[in-house]
Amino acid sequence: MNDDVIVRVAARGDGVTASGRHVAGAAPGDTITAEGVIVAGPHHATPPCPHFGKCGGCSLQHLDDTALADFVRERVTGPLIAKGIAIGEVRPVHLSPPRSRRRASLRFTRQKSAVTLGFAGQGSHDLVDIRTCEIVTPRLFDVMMAVRGLIAKWPKPKLSGQVELAEVDQGVDVLITGLAPDSVAEHELLSSFAEANTLARLSIDQGYGPETQYEPVPVTVSFGEVAVRFPHASFLQATVDGEAALAAAAREALTDCRMVADLFAGLGSFAFHLSAPGRKVYAAEAARDPVLALTQSANARQLAVFAEHRDLFRNPLQADMLNKFDGLVLDPPRAGAEAQIAAIAASGLERLCYVSCNPATFARDARMLCDAGFTLKTLWPVGQFRWSTHVELASLFVRA
Repeated sequence: MNDDVIVRVAARGDGVTASGRHVAGAAPGDTITAEGVIVAGPHHATPPCPHFGKCGGCSLQHLDDTALADFVRERVTGPLIAKGIAIGEVRPVHLSPPRSRRRASLRFTRQKSAVTLGFAGQGSHDLVDIRTCEIVTPRLFDVMMAVRGLIAKWPKPKLSGQVELAEVDQGVDVLITGLAPDSVAEHELLSSFAEANTLARLSIDQGYGPETQYEPVPVTVSFGEVAVRFPHASFLQATVDGEAALAAAAREALTDCRMVADLFAGLGSFAFHLSAPGRKVYAAEAARDPVLALTQSANARQLAVFAEHRDLFRNPLQADMLNKFDGLVLDPPRAGAEAQIAAIAASGLERLCYVSCNPATFARDARMLCDAGFTLKTLWPVGQFRWSTHVELASLFVRA
């Protein structure tokens, strides 16, 4: 094997040769000359964004879709193989298309008339000024640019803060930290900005939590046909198609289950997608506002979805309750669900759909499940953070 040819992409995005040499910006099939120059191979794509290489928002735009899908698959399967876990079936990788990201978190600064709005640079905390973006939805990008204009018009010459954007049912939800309206004119400026851009909601956080400035109708986000009230800064899957892919995996994994638990339920993205005639769904979530929103929507539609405010890190469901379910889905944060997985391993539960955004903690928890008699039957790799090293997955574990 030619030691100068890139054979894979490492976890942080560098191309790697057969001899283990790491080369930034190289794709599988590229050749590296003696001088270190990258000669593009069949899977090397031209990055579509002029900010590529500086912006930390995405680092894999030099990969074509084949290489990108291979990267997502290997990121998901690699840690499992390292743990000695047998994988039954690996489904085709789902990749979200360009300009599909429906949420974004940006920073901004203003010095006199100069406004910088964007993402942190690759491998640094430096702020890269964004003038175009190939990952967020067109609607979200338009609002990003409008926020730049708002900051430029703000009466105070020196500013810094953060902007959280999410595309919801009514449009775009905007939360800004770093603006402190203290006059009638400044409040009117916010209202005019929200109306001119037909925002779903505009909120300001001055250090005491979000304060809604504009919300003509209650903001919601829909899971299937169920609209759920969207509390400020709530978790939302990055893309609509990514959520659909993960939800489809959960529905397939738990097809014949009639008593289902959704752990780390959030606003009910899995609970409502799993809700069906003849099925009861129990949902547990540590954040109070999402539980209230979930409960309100379930009650309004008379769905058999029952929510509980419960911290599953400190108070995981134990065997006596787990044994009441014939199927379970859990979608924990990046830290994984070690305590809850230990309880599942000690229970009689036979069917589990584990959704994860961290292949390392997923592999750790999977090892515990397999040691308790579970088999990893199916794996669904999902790349909804397009051109990013961040990957997601859904999985089905069964125990005879």
